[in-house]
Amino acid sequence: MFLSARSFCESIRLFIVWAVFDGICAGSSMDGSKIKNMDEFAAVAGISRPTISKYFHDPSSVKQSTRARIEEALDKHDYRPNIFAMNQNRKLTRTVGIVMPYLADPIFGEIARTIERRCIDAGYRTALFSSHGESSGEIEALESLRALRPSGVMLAPLGRFSDRDFISGFCEEFPTVIFDRDIEGVGEAFVGSDNASFVSQSVEYLTRIGDPPCFFEMKNPANPNSIARRQGYMRSMRERGFEPMVVQVDGEGWEFERIGYDGGLRVIENRSLPTNTVLCSNDRLAIGFLAACYEKGLRVGRGSGSALRVAGHDNHPHARFTCPSLTTVAHEYEAISETGVSTLFDLIEQGGRFEGRRVERLPTRLIMRDSA
Repeated sequence: MFLSARSFCESIRLFIVWAVFDGICAGSSMDGSKIKNMDEFAAVAGISRPTISKYFHDPSSVKQSTRARIEEALDKHDYRPNIFAMNQNRKLTRTVGIVMPYLADPIFGEIARTIERRCIDAGYRTALFSSHGESSGEIEALESLRALRPSGVMLAPLGRFSDRDFISGFCEEFPTVIFDRDIEGVGEAFVGSDNASFVSQSVEYLTRIGDPPCFFEMKNPANPNSIARRQGYMRSMRERGFEPMVVQVDGEGWEFERIGYDGGLRVIENRSLPTNTVLCSNDRLAIGFLAACYEKGLRVGRGSGSALRVAGHDNHPHARFTCPSLTTVAHEYEAISETGVSTLFDLIEQGGRFEGRRVERLPTRLIMRDSA
């Protein structure tokens, strides 16, 4: 079968389109520098990244005028595929896996929703899994994803309870971005919040306007972020000339509100709080602690008659609806999700490998509410 010149040209054009879609492409920007990935091409083309992705997935899915602009930019910047990366990625499906440690936690639900929306806008399907707080559940989720052959994976690992060797092997097989909680040296990239800035902001604020805080936490937290926050608290207190006061309560698993409530009742009944300011490791513990204060008739806040000040970390979606509303230091959920997904797309386009492991810790912000 012979092709006409027109058909041959159209076939070549479609090959270039799908090659760009499947792998990394090379080209030159207006200043002569090399275009390394789709984000850079979208920038020089002046067209949004999701629209570029839709075009590469299916040129007929975008408006004719937009299609013409993209094709003009392809010619202008000589954007062409990396054949090796293209062949590697052809073995994978158009699916992005999302693995969360515990989807009943509204924080992870919000992050998952944002990641999923971003992937869908870029033309990917998503497969969402929960580890249910268990190492076996995390392994099962990743095994299920292995069977799906995803283009890439966004993984928020359990942390201390994760099987490091298993996750490391999975990351060698599929482009994976670790987020929220890091497993040092595993995966091509990590994106999360700066836990040091979390605690330095809360300690600075609380010591400036009142008595220095104690740090209220679980004895054996599974989340490495909790350990980093405790260390940050102790460092920040000493930098300000105060002796750290760590209050640890019993509890395992992911029912943090229950653990905060039960632990709060015990320390209140035993009169073992070393100060009238309580800084909780996370907002879910703080919500439970607030319930214990209410049950014991202790008023929380800064006003006349208040017995305690209480603050947390994370900006839980329900934190502004507690009574009183909870002072906290906020994750920038949308920024973490956006940065994580952009990093994953870049990783996919570069054939699943970066020259060195990327680590990005995003700043946080203090939110002052009535509880402190």
